[in-house]
Amino acid sequence: MRDMKASVMLAVLFVLVYSGSYATTADHLMETSTLKNDESSLQCSCENTNLCENNSCWGRICFYTSVHERVVRGCFQTAEQCYVPAIPGVYTKCCYTHHCNANLTMPEKPVEKPIRVILLVGVPLLVLLVIAMAACGLVLWLRTRRQYCHPVEHDTSMLKVPSGGDPTYGDIFDEFCTSGSGTGLPYLVQRTMARQISLVECVGKGRYGEVWRGTWMGESVAVKIFSSRDEQSWFRETEIYNTVQLRHENILGFIASDMTSKNSSTQLWLVTHFHELGSLYDFLQYSTLDPEGCLRMCLSIASGLVHLHTEILSTQGKPAIAHRDLKSRNILVKRNGQCCIADLGLAVIHSQSTDYLDVGTNPRVGTKRYMAPEVLDETIRVDVFESYKQTDIWALGLVLWEITRRTIVNGIVEEYRPPFFDMVPSDPSFEEMKKVVCVDQHRPSLHNRLHSHPILSAIAKIMKECWFQSPSARLTALRVRKSLSKLDQDHDYDIDKLKLDL
Repeated sequence: MRDMKASVMLAVLFVLVYSGSYATTADHLMETSTLKNDESSLQCSCENTNLCENNSCWGRICFYTSVHERVVRGCFQTAEQCYVPAIPGVYTKCCYTHHCNANLTMPEKPVEKPIRVILLVGVPLLVLLVIAMAACGLVLWLRTRRQYCHPVEHDTSMLKVPSGGDPTYGDIFDEFCTSGSGTGLPYLVQRTMARQISLVECVGKGRYGEVWRGTWMGESVAVKIFSSRDEQSWFRETEIYNTVQLRHENILGFIASDMTSKNSSTQLWLVTHFHELGSLYDFLQYSTLDPEGCLRMCLSIASGLVHLHTEILSTQGKPAIAHRDLKSRNILVKRNGQCCIADLGLAVIHSQSTDYLDVGTNPRVGTKRYMAPEVLDETIRVDVFESYKQTDIWALGLVLWEITRRTIVNGIVEEYRPPFFDMVPSDPSFEEMKKVVCVDQHRPSLHNRLHSHPILSAIAKIMKECWFQSPSARLTALRVRKSLSKLDQDHDYDIDKLKLDL
């Protein structure tokens, strides 16, 4: 209210000042008479001022003023009188023709400002809303798609699990499952992995190189550092993991593959999930199993092999893969008593839809102790994918044999020994293995205690069916898994028997 009164007073003062030359009526009449005879003077509409004569006046300029909606019309004698400072609620307009101020009015309030406010505020809010909705839709799509990109089988036979699961590394790997057709982190992210990992301790060495436990994002990871002579294995594993969806609970979880320079030499890294119990070979050196633990391990390995051997036809599918170097050193033990298959450096890929067979370029052969007869006598059909799967089954039977040796039945257990330990030296030659397996057709011996327990007796029968001399007569990985699953679900055998000496 105080501002309004001040504005009115200023406007009144403005009118009085600019009409000060009309101090008296006589002076005004004299001035008006003079202006009437002047051709350059204007007759203007006059309102709300004492200088009006019949609602008009004479001057050089006509003006219109509105002071908080109180209108004043009249005449100015000089142009300077039209310059009025900007005062809120005060509007002044000058014009230069007869009675031009008669129709002047206060202009309507501009509508541009609200529209501008709407544009400046509403449009960004709308954009943010659209982005938020798109982000929510993307998250839902990723979660839906992720359900199909993890073809993990949850058999009821695998429910007897002790406490403790696998490392999760947050939810990173679940989200990155959709980062491409491969299994690990996005390719560009992998290229920086070596700089983010701190190597802590060496946990294994072999002809391939070394395995280290490292830390990444606060959790342990396994870093396999390949030797220069085995770089083809690194290239092969990197190729398979980056192009094939291999996510499965019984396949070693892949994180990244990277090259790094250490001490002026190039190192080839393969980064995977870390399993503190180590390889099955190491685990069996110092640990024994009960029959149910033995079954759990055997079933998990068979499940992993089924996933490898099976071609999945879908947008997130995978070709069939044969391992070609399955052995206890290439199988890792998880904290829940299951196992996962590792080392795909010699893997063979086959797509039935295109009948494409990719055997890779790695000159390295598999481990001689685990070679099937057809590999040793060189009768294997290298152009037929089924042949490679059958060699995996031979090796699977030998791995099952290693596990059953360390299984306690009636208080009896055997020391760990590799297959054919009693027939060939510790590092057998190709010819030595060929004589034992192909010529003499020997098989690993089975201890009598295995036949006294229904689970181990059934596993022993499965082993024998994996060791047929004829590749086509051997079981398939799927048949092995189904037989082991049925064992775990079959309650016909005596429960008390199963618990003997456990």
